[in-house]
Amino acid sequence: MSPLSTVPIPGTRDFFPEEMSVRQQVFERLYRVVESFGYLRYDAPMVEPFELYAAKSGSDLVNQQVYRFTDRGERDLAIRPEMTPSVARMIAARAGQLVLPARWYSHPNLWRYERKQRGRYREHWQVNVDLFGTESWEAEAEILEILAEMMFAVGAKTSDFLLRVSDRQLVVNVLQQQVGLDPQQVAGAFGVLDAIEKVGPEETAAHLAKLGLSQAQADRTIQLLTHGEQFLEQAAPESLQQSNVARALSKLVTSQPVNVKFDPLIIRGFEYYTSSVFEVFDTNPENPRSIAGGGRYDNLVALFGKPRIPGIGFGMGDVTLIDFLQTHKIAPAPQIAPEVQVMTPDESLRQRVKEIAASLRQEGLRVVTPLDSRKLGKLLERAAKEGVRCVVIAGGDELARGAVKLRDLGRSEEREIALTALPVVIRETLATPTQEKP
Repeated sequence: MSPLSTVPIPGTRDFFPEEMSVRQQVFERLYRVVESFGYLRYDAPMVEPFELYAAKSGSDLVNQQVYRFTDRGERDLAIRPEMTPSVARMIAARAGQLVLPARWYSHPNLWRYERKQRGRYREHWQVNVDLFGTESWEAEAEILEILAEMMFAVGAKTSDFLLRVSDRQLVVNVLQQQVGLDPQQVAGAFGVLDAIEKVGPEETAAHLAKLGLSQAQADRTIQLLTHGEQFLEQAAPESLQQSNVARALSKLVTSQPVNVKFDPLIIRGFEYYTSSVFEVFDTNPENPRSIAGGGRYDNLVALFGKPRIPGIGFGMGDVTLIDFLQTHKIAPAPQIAPEVQVMTPDESLRQRVKEIAASLRQEGLRVVTPLDSRKLGKLLERAAKEGVRCVVIAGGDELARGAVKLRDLGRSEEREIALTALPVVIRETLATPTQEKP
């Protein structure tokens, strides 16, 4: 029998401790931002009825990317490819009990059978932020503010990203009034135009022709949607006044300035979006990818036979976010080494070592103790290899004085410290830069 493979299945990833440390630091920053706006965390099953996605998620996702299977109970199921249908189902389940607006967020594991490339895996994690229960433009303003603050929280500068916003209803109105498209042609055009930046205007025009558009209509559609300023000039004044995202942009308040562009090419592929849509893009030409995106979906909850509860939200994926941080060299350094190791040259004091370690853990420090008996020199050598900064050495003479030795491996210094002062001194030591090696 040949050995089992150590390689994960295609499209998935292993996260070793150093990678998990970076992810944990990044996502904890995002959680703090979202929770500071009063959002509550939730979760849902990874497996849902297939019909949940077939109803409104979009044909490409449903027909080509969903992991679909039949279980032993003959149920038609899918591994969740996105979270919005699940949260809409949960909101619908408590439609009569919730105090609206409801502010919820999650960090689900999602699966899509996609072609592997940079920025895309078949399995990914995504921070989802959703606001239910209001059609006010203030919801757009709050959601966009959270999105910008999340970018700033991970270290991004104003110049590092661009927020591109649009309004699907505004685009519908312009294409019907200025180009003469019927509703069916507009719906088909959305699916085509969503990929124009990938395939180019010529191929896009060919696809539009297959929908029944004349050459003049196809050219006019592409011309309007690739020139945002001209597009807004074609929009009826009353349509602009009714656009939530247009109103929200003039009222957006963030801790730092945000680069924002109205861009009708931001359409978003999911069919459930009703008006406002938006995406955040990396401005670095080496990584011109979308980092996060979302929009308003006012009719999704009503699909469950419940009252209409409008919603708006976005998702920020782990793959493109980490790529962004690495591209801009702002990813946090891994924190995988214990901060403190407690040891002793006297085997009879090992229980005392455990007691000291326990007291330091209660102070919030990451502390380890040796699991085997070795000479002090070998223990110190191994601690240095592990990257430990502070070593507490418990000796009989020092303990009799209520003290221990504290060795700073980062600066090659050792001193005697009273046990009562030990946590404070360790924190001061950890905050001190290590000695640069020649």
